[in-house]
Parts: sequence; C-alpha cells; structure tokens
Amino acid sequence: FLRHTGGLLLAGAALTAARPALANLPATRSLAFSHTHTGEQLALTYAIDAHYLPDSLAAFNLLLRDHYSGEVGSIDPQLFDLLHQLQLSLGEGGAFEVISGYRCPTTNATLRRTRAGGVARNSLHMEGRAIDIRLPNVPLSDLRDAAKSVGVGGVGFYPRDKFVHVDTGKVRYW
Repeated sequence: FLRHTGGLLLAGAALTAARPALANLPATRSLAFSHTHTGEQLALTYAIDAHYLPDSLAAFNLLLRDHYSGEVGSIDPQLFDLLHQLQLSLGEGGAFEVISGYRCPTTNATLRRTRAGGVARNSLHMEGRAIDIRLPNVPLSDLRDAAKSVGVGGVGFYPRDKFVHVDTGKVRYW
C-alpha cells in the first residue's frame, strides 16, 4: 500500500493565504520519508497546484502514524508544504528521516512521564501539526536555520538527540 502511487485523485484543500511563505510553491510537490523507528520508506507527489492528493496524504498519514500505538492521525497538509519549502531552500531533495510524526494523547502523556523534558503537554504532534526530522547530508544547524528562515511555525533544535522539530503552530524557536 505504501508504495502504491497510481490512480491519484486531484482533490483537496487549497493553500491558505494565511501562510504567505508557502504561497509560491511549485505546481507539483513531492516528498520522501524514511522512518527511523519502523524502517518504512515512502516517496510520493502529494500536491499538484492548489490540490492535495488524497491517496498520497493517506499514505503519508499511515507512514507518520504513532509508532508506539499504531494509531493513525491526520497530518496537516501545510506541514508537508513546510517540509517541501525546507528542501527547496536547502537544495536537498533527499528523504527526510522521521523520528516522530503523529502522537496520540496516550503516547504523549507516557512520553511526558518517562522522558526528562522535551515533550509538551499540548504537543502539536497530537494534532498532526508537528514532525521531528533530520536530512542526511545536511547539518542539523543548517536544517534549523532553514526552518527558521521559512518563517512558518515553531522550530525546535535538539542536537543531542539529532533532530529538528518543525510545526505549523505559532512562529517560535527553542
């Protein structure tokens, strides 16, 4: 299922005007992911012009599921646009290595209890609006700086854990 890309439908939501930094994206947008916990890999075109491709979004939702519980959430398509913009700004089209995508509330609460900080009570991961990533061949500090330069959402820098958090919430940095 994850590798199936045929028969994609042209339907979905238009890019919102509220995100000017993402408004000038190319007509066809694609992403590739490699999940560090499940070993799954996926590369798909997820949008053409202002239309998101429902089958691609569903495949991305499955790949980015809560890897602890298996629960599949609905990832904000604007998050994919943010990641696409990051790749364009870095000139790097490789697969994003995913550390964490969607998190169900139970997993989030467990991680808050068992980890020494770094897990927000109202994490945007639970809304499908956050992802923890890295890009091979791109220093983490460059990925962080590129994410900040896009000017959309939050950017968290975790050099010890080797990832950058990006989300579609308010613009903020930590």
